Formats: sequence, structure tokens, C-alpha cells
Amino acid sequence: MDIDAAHDDCRAVLDAVSESVIADRTFLETVLTGVVARGHVLLEDVPGTGKTLTARSFATALGLSFSRVQFTPDLLPADVTGSYVFDERDRTFEFREGPVFANVVLADEINRAPPKTQAALLEAMEEEQVTVDGETHELPSPFFVIATQNPVEQEGTFALPEAQLDRFALQTAVGYPADEDEEVELLRRRAGRVERAPSVERVLSPDRVETLRAAAEEVRVEADVLRYVAAVARATREDRRVDVGVSPRGTQRLFEVARARAVVEGRDFVTPDDVKRVASAALAHRLVLTPDAAVENVDEKDVIAETLDAVPVPTL
Repeated sequence: MDIDAAHDDCRAVLDAVSESVIADRTFLETVLTGVVARGHVLLEDVPGTGKTLTARSFATALGLSFSRVQFTPDLLPADVTGSYVFDERDRTFEFREGPVFANVVLADEINRAPPKTQAALLEAMEEEQVTVDGETHELPSPFFVIATQNPVEQEGTFALPEAQLDRFALQTAVGYPADEDEEVELLRRRAGRVERAPSVERVLSPDRVETLRAAAEEVRVEADVLRYVAAVARATREDRRVDVGVSPRGTQRLFEVARARAVVEGRDFVTPDDVKRVASAALAHRLVLTPDAAVENVDEKDVIAETLDAVPVPTL
């Protein structure tokens, strides 16, 4: 697939999702960038902003199967991955697939489950497979996780460990409607249908999504831009407010997401602006601040913004 065709596919998907989700176009582009980059997306926002609708709408527009897992304190790893069940008829154990066996998996309120259950997603997100009782089972391809968490309500939640956060290519938020007109449009659309949830047109197919992802692999990244990506990631490790900076995996994800962003924009090469545009969503959640910085209410996104200001930008 050439870049023009990939760009057309991206635009068609975004247009279809926009028909059901009232959200900033940049937010929708960020989620789609995660899909194209073969990454996973963490949505952190208050209830009622459309996180679940966003996940379901993207799955439908992309022509992919969808599964939702409601994370709760009593959720077990087997409830996510599946388990072996004894079949009385032939006296054997049969594997029953869990909800993780879908193209798009919504891990709803992921921070409500204990770490052991959260860890059930680690292998799935990194290797697109799950291992149950020593047996490995391949997940459907393409495979994409959209996880959500509520940043306000902390009672009865378990903070995501760094290893889990590092598996997400991007972290972003839906946000409230930008203005009153958008909120009125939301009501107008609700008044025009019988169903509570809006429908979405199918635009692509699983094979087409795989082809779209492959297009990102053909995007050119010049040597100067490669050095810029590495310099941004390394600078986070030298910031006095940061205890743990961006890992090498994070550097690689920034590179992959920047290429995917170029595809969404309709270009076959990456610019420094692509890197800047995705840096906050790709890197901020990977930082671990020092205790002093936490006390001073330093925001990880501000650290990334100041890093981008400090690192020299190459001229192409």
C-alpha cells in the first residue's frame, strides 16, 4: 500500500468514528496512530467522556472484532486469558478462550484489578499471545488494547506498575466537548436515533488494517531525525526531577509512533514536528518522578515539553 492510499484509509476511519464520537480530531488521530504503530493506547479520563464508545467505534470502523473486559478487584487472570475446562464427554481438558481473544480489547478501568490480573495482559500486549498451564495460544491479528482508567477516583484502585505502563505506546485523554456547540451536537445526534449508542460504518477489514500497519514500516526516517528521537529520550534521563527516564523500549516506541503519525498525515517521511507532536503522549507516562518533584506537583507532560524546548531540532 502506498502512502496516499494509507492516508485515504486513515481519513475514512477518522471520518467514520467522528460520526459517533464527539471529540477533538487530534485525540482521534492519536488513537489511530496507536493502531498504525502496532501499539496500545491508555485512555485516562473521568467517566462519561466516551472512552468505551471510542474503543467500540474504532473496532467497528476498522472492521475488527471487539471485546470488553470490565476490570474489578475480584477479576482473576483466567477471566482475561481463558482457562482449561474438563469435558465430561471425552474426558479431556479443552481450552476456553477468554475475552482477550479479539482484535480490539477494551480493558475498562484497568486500575481496579489487582496487579496479578493486570499482569495477565503483559504477555498479550508484548507478544500477542497468552500462556495458560504451560500452553501458548496465539491471539487474533491484528491485536490492539485500549485500556481506560479514572484519574479522579482512587479508592479501591491499584496503580499500574511501570512495566505495565511501558507496554502502552500512547497515553491520552478524551476530554470534554470543546465548546457548547459540540455539546449541543451530541444532544442533537442523540435525539435523531432510537438507540442510546450511535452506530458506526465499517470502513476497513482485518487484512486492510494489516496492510495499513505495514505501510508505516516503509516510512523514511533520516539520520538526523533518528538522532533527534534518541536525544529527546536520553534527555529525560538527565532531568533532575526524573527518577526513571524513558527506557530503550520507550525510545523505540517514540520512533514507531512518529512513523505512524507521518502515515496519518499522508507523508512517507518523518519530520521533527512529527516527533514533537507525539512525544508527550508517547513518553510522559513512562517517566517516574523523584519524590521532591511529586511533592512540588511537577507534571510529566511539562517535563517532556521542557525537554523538547531544550533539545536542538535538526533542520531537514
